[in-house]
Amino acid sequence: MFRSFMKRKANLEIDAVSAKRIAVAAQGFNRQRPKGKVDQRHFRRVFDDTGLVQLDSVQAVCRSHYLVFFSRLGKYDRFKLDDWIWHSEESFESWAHEASILPVETEPFVRWKKSRARKGETWKGLFELANSQEKYVNDVMDQVLSSTSPIKASELSDPRGRSGSWWSGRSDGQKTLDWLFRIGEIAVKRDNNFSRSYVPFHSAIPSDIHSLPDPLESESIKELILIAARCNGIGTVNDIADYFRMKPSFVHEAIPPLLEEKKLIPANVEGWNENAYLHPSVSSPKKIMSRALLSPFDSLVWNRPRIERLFNFKYRLEIYVPRDKRKYGYYVLPFLLNENLVARVDLKADRHEGKLLIKGVYLEAGTDPEMVLSELAKEVSDLSEFLDLSEVLITGRSKSAILLRSFLDSNQLTAKSAIEVRPKSNPMT
Repeated sequence: MFRSFMKRKANLEIDAVSAKRIAVAAQGFNRQRPKGKVDQRHFRRVFDDTGLVQLDSVQAVCRSHYLVFFSRLGKYDRFKLDDWIWHSEESFESWAHEASILPVETEPFVRWKKSRARKGETWKGLFELANSQEKYVNDVMDQVLSSTSPIKASELSDPRGRSGSWWSGRSDGQKTLDWLFRIGEIAVKRDNNFSRSYVPFHSAIPSDIHSLPDPLESESIKELILIAARCNGIGTVNDIADYFRMKPSFVHEAIPPLLEEKKLIPANVEGWNENAYLHPSVSSPKKIMSRALLSPFDSLVWNRPRIERLFNFKYRLEIYVPRDKRKYGYYVLPFLLNENLVARVDLKADRHEGKLLIKGVYLEAGTDPEMVLSELAKEVSDLSEFLDLSEVLITGRSKSAILLRSFLDSNQLTAKSAIEVRPKSNPMT
């Protein structure tokens, strides 16, 4: 049962447990996963709950956006998701919370960010290239416009080979395409390998959206604040600002009129040192029933100070930490159970061997090991099946690893028994 805040007055007092439930429910984890076939309606629902989905190229388990949808929907067809994202014209990629996919309805409200990027509020190297090599930038733009199909950096007439390493060492062609993407002249299309190609921006957005006049920057900021507040469930100024990577000063300036218009509701949260804000549509469930392994880039956990404040969960992605200095592992997923983050799981997909490797499992203090690990076993089994991996392999001999193995073995025996006792079909009926 949900308690709505629509008719509540200002200065709400919210306890810490309720704050967690509000945050978890706002991200869509208050619903049961679909029982039947997952389709585009469910993909849209995830967008409604999250507002945007961050992209990331690391695929130690799988691409991050696949995990975001799996955490909320369970098993689905990844090819259908990609086809919907990149070819339905219902979403587009933009620099929002880092590189992200967003519903096309949000497009007018991020144009101001692209205008600021054009003036230099972006990566310094891109701005310098655009100003020092204007002729080359114009030539790349002309090639994208004249191409009859999406064009990759390597397909430019003069891609200009890369020098150096990683980000700063990208080719001038790739940097130029990135610049044109960030200022809104071109759009990204991705294939099943996540490789980027580019098209004119107007061809990737429905004409009725693209033809809309540019909103005022102040109105766009207010709209993004409201989306962030709704999707956060409850949050501080910094929480709201981080969602679309806006300056906190923008949020501070916009909040008074939003409060006056009753589009935001102020609140005090138990244990928080800063004021919190809720969207009027947010509801507080009396109970949360959820189970999900979360991508490190999931919008529930991407703001590390926020999840420490909400869940008392200190979390750091250790990809760039030297191996001998890692505390938990290379690619560690938080495990959500009901309204709590109860464990961390170091996972790796070994696609060649068809195995999902659990390299480490770490329970949070005060959790019930049997309850947490029995639920984790179910989630890991579902994830393995989703990724088309036939086996879950646990390395290590910790108590948690051994207990998790026993639950996984028990689940597999139960599933096998169910198959064996299923009546054989009669070919004559």
